[in-house]
Amino acid sequence: MSELERLRHAMRATERPDAMLDLATVMREGRRLRTRRRVAGAGAATLATGLAAVVVVVAVGAPRPGGPAPTERPPPVAVAPPSAGVSPTLEKSLEPTPSPTVARDVPPPKVLGQLIDSGVRHGGDRRVYYMVPVSVPGAPKVSIGLAAGRQAPDGSLSTDILVNDVEGSDRHAGFHQIGYDEGSTAAPVPTFGYFVGTAQRITGTIDGRQVDARLARWSVDKQVVIFWFEPTQLTPGERLDGIIARDSSGRRL
Repeated sequence: MSELERLRHAMRATERPDAMLDLATVMREGRRLRTRRRVAGAGAATLATGLAAVVVVVAVGAPRPGGPAPTERPPPVAVAPPSAGVSPTLEKSLEPTPSPTVARDVPPPKVLGQLIDSGVRHGGDRRVYYMVPVSVPGAPKVSIGLAAGRQAPDGSLSTDILVNDVEGSDRHAGFHQIGYDEGSTAAPVPTFGYFVGTAQRITGTIDGRQVDARLARWSVDKQVVIFWFEPTQLTPGERLDGIIARDSSGRRL
């Protein structure tokens, strides 16, 4: 095999996908061929230079033995130009802002019977309790609820908390719903509720301490006893551990 044929054989080996390029052999055969053909003139030199350039291209494009394959460059992403007109942010800012809802001409609560003055004051307002009519679906025997409100100097009422039964009867003997201040009212509401029966004293227990409630009978039904605890004795919102009603002889009801 001639020198030129050996060089060509080394180059053809790189054309197989599983072949490894023997760069040292190709360069060695190329140098040997250039040395022996140097006297052949410019044509032989041109051929050798062309072959060397091909070797360089193959070496750059082929993966290294045992190394990672060349990473493909992701295709370019087409970005659509912004559409003409108002931007979303500006468009949103141009939307009309709804006016705040203001409750006007709200009818005052319908009071059943007389107001009960608790003796507690909130500025010029006085804390009052009163019964109002209610309607509970599925509970036809529940028709009244107890409200804690404030009465302004002009006589207008504002209700802070309303409690009522949701089942059974609103006149069954014993305690009914108790109202606690949840901290959402403008003025603290003393703990309150109502009892049906002959109670003459109602005592609440908090941390082992007994606190007496103030009592007042509902003008419509004297069996309904409305009670509340003075804020100085029981902090509004503080939960009772227990509550007891007793009659005039001290007997527990």
